[in-house]
Amino acid sequence: MTNTEESSAPSFSSNVDRMVDHAFSILKLDEGTAQAIKSCNSVLQVKFPVKIRGEIETFTGWRAVHSTHRLPAKGGIRFAPFSTQDEVEALAALMTYKCALVDVPFGGSKGALLIDPSKYSRDEMQLITRRYTLELVRKGFLNPATNVPAPDIGTGQREMAWIADTYKHLNPDDINYQACVTGKPVKQGGIRGRVEATGRGVQYAIREFFRHPKDVASAKLSAGLAGKRIIVQGLGNVGYHAAKFLQEEDKALITSIIEYNGVISNDQGVNVEEAYRYKTEHGSFEGYTGGTFSSDSKAALEKECDILIPAALERQITKENAGRIQANMVVEAANGPVTFDADQILQEKGIIIMPDIYVNAGGVTVSYFEWIRNLSHIRFGRMERRYDELRGKEYANLLEEATGTKLSESTRAMMVRGASELDLVRSGLDDTMRNAYQEMHKTLHSNENIKDLRTAAFVIAIEKISSYYLDVGIY
Repeated sequence: MTNTEESSAPSFSSNVDRMVDHAFSILKLDEGTAQAIKSCNSVLQVKFPVKIRGEIETFTGWRAVHSTHRLPAKGGIRFAPFSTQDEVEALAALMTYKCALVDVPFGGSKGALLIDPSKYSRDEMQLITRRYTLELVRKGFLNPATNVPAPDIGTGQREMAWIADTYKHLNPDDINYQACVTGKPVKQGGIRGRVEATGRGVQYAIREFFRHPKDVASAKLSAGLAGKRIIVQGLGNVGYHAAKFLQEEDKALITSIIEYNGVISNDQGVNVEEAYRYKTEHGSFEGYTGGTFSSDSKAALEKECDILIPAALERQITKENAGRIQANMVVEAANGPVTFDADQILQEKGIIIMPDIYVNAGGVTVSYFEWIRNLSHIRFGRMERRYDELRGKEYANLLEEATGTKLSESTRAMMVRGASELDLVRSGLDDTMRNAYQEMHKTLHSNENIKDLRTAAFVIAIEKISSYYLDVGIY
């Protein structure tokens, strides 16, 4: 968006509220209940000094808690030079609805630090991160039982390890200290599969969509993911893993990959892994020989394709460019990439939108698994894996005895193999994404007032939250 468009456009939180209000109107909730669900419970703003290269710099950060109807409140922390309080509040609200939709028993929270990480060294970032963590802990906005952050834009396993270690030193008697944050390195209490969880969840979401012929037909697409032309905007953690898995495992064609400083296109399919490595080394796709480079990133969003996956930032498809989108289907891997007004335009064009509160729920789902792992103090599969292998071996022996045929080594290995922690994580994530979509599908096709998947998703989430309030007697 241009500066003029951005200043006149509704804020991120306003877009979220408008989507939620539409669901409220479908459910016919009274105004008081609706306001209780929609309101952000609390917002912490911190300003703290850190001595950097001999000079004192003051940093600003936030942590918003949208809902504590379930604890802990959950949501990532982003380090970015464009962060605002409005953005943090909007993202916290989306986390509340996202967790409710996919049955993860968390409230919604989000945090941000106004900083450009590229301008600081590793040691400087560690000082800043630990100081920010100190502010959150002191104010009660970081705790395994009440508020648990995770990685987001500009943060990753490294920052989560620093946060967990800082919390541990401030709370030396808390044996559950590792559960104060998720997305940690595996050796520091993390869980296998968390790094790629959001991108893997995007893949599972699209796969589940294609298991419903009625929905596939509504998108004017043929059956199966193989050969589908996909454009991905953003080759960060989410976009990279989603594109990589869809290409390598589902045989989809990634025809364009869009970054802020250019786009690489190839109608025969861009090699995602090669393009990612080239961009990581050179900072741009310019010069990469596996496709055609263009500096016009905005125009690439409007290219014809079967599936468009915005996996970068919010408000990428607005009322200004929505009319020119030529995808059959938009899959929101980022948070809030389609504004409320753009959503209406895309629907009028017959474009199917898979909403962010469903599509990118893989991250919080696997964070939930990590949090449980930390509280239980045991790796998933540790007690049952070898037992399962023994039972599998017995079944294989019985099968050979009953048939008089010796199993091949590969078949026997497959039968006797016990599930690893990564297998269990992927199984749990797949089950979560399937169940959530099936619930959305059922809601969409059983209520004549619901016309799209986004409304179905918000209706489901709000019904669950309001039922919780009713059950515990809050109103």
